[in-house]
Amino acid sequence: MNGIRVLKGLPTLFKNVTLLTTSGAVLAVVIVGVGIWRSGDRILQDVKQFLMAAPPPPKVDVRSVVIQQIRDASELTTAVFVMEAVVPTSQDWVMGNVVVGKTRLLYIAYGEVRAGVDLSQLKVEDVQVTENNLRLRLPPPKVLDSKIDVNRSSVYDYDRGFLGLGPDVGPKLQELAQQEALKKITGAACKDRLLDKANDRAKLVVTQLLGVVKEKQIQIETQPASPNACSTL
Repeated sequence: MNGIRVLKGLPTLFKNVTLLTTSGAVLAVVIVGVGIWRSGDRILQDVKQFLMAAPPPPKVDVRSVVIQQIRDASELTTAVFVMEAVVPTSQDWVMGNVVVGKTRLLYIAYGEVRAGVDLSQLKVEDVQVTENNLRLRLPPPKVLDSKIDVNRSSVYDYDRGFLGLGPDVGPKLQELAQQEALKKITGAACKDRLLDKANDRAKLVVTQLLGVVKEKQIQIETQPASPNACSTL
C-alpha cells in the first residue's frame, strides 16, 4: 500500500519540479530583461558614440604635394640667349681637277637658346621635410631648346660667280648656313654661362612656386650642369 502511495505521488512531484524549473527560467529571463532595459540607454549611447565618432584628421604628404605642384611647371625656362650670326658658305663646280665656278652665299641668322630645368625629373627623394624646413633639390640645368628665327633671318648675298658658272645650290647652302649658325649661337650661349644663369634664376622661381608650404622655411639646392650639356647639341 505504501508503494502504491509513493507511485501516486510521483506525478505531483514531477509537476512541482517542472513548475519550479519553468518559473526559474522565466525569472532569469525577466532579470536579464530588466538588466538590459536599465542599461539600454547606456548601450545605445555607447553605440551612438562609436558610430558617430569624429574621423581622425587627414594626413597630407607634403613631399607629394610639392612634387605635384612643381611638376606642373614641366620644363621651366629661366634664361634665354639671343644672338645674331653671320655665316658664309660656298660650293665649287669642278670639272676634272679644274674649278670652273664657285657659288657663295652669305646668311645672317638670328638664333635663340633657352635654358632651364626639367621639373618633370623631380623625384620624391629630392624633397626633404622636417618640422620647420623644406629642402628641395632641383635637377641639373640644361639647354631646353635652340632654334633659328627664320622670320628674322635672311640671305644677305648669293653669288654664282663669273658668268654665273657656279652651281645653283642656294637652298642647300642656306640649310648648311642655318646649321652652322645654330652651332655657333649655342656655343656662344654656353660660353656666356647661360646654364649657370638658368640655375640661379630657377632657384628664385621655384621658391616662389612653393607658396603651398608657407609655414616652413624653404631651402632650394641646385646641381651643376653636366659636362656635356652643351657639347652634345
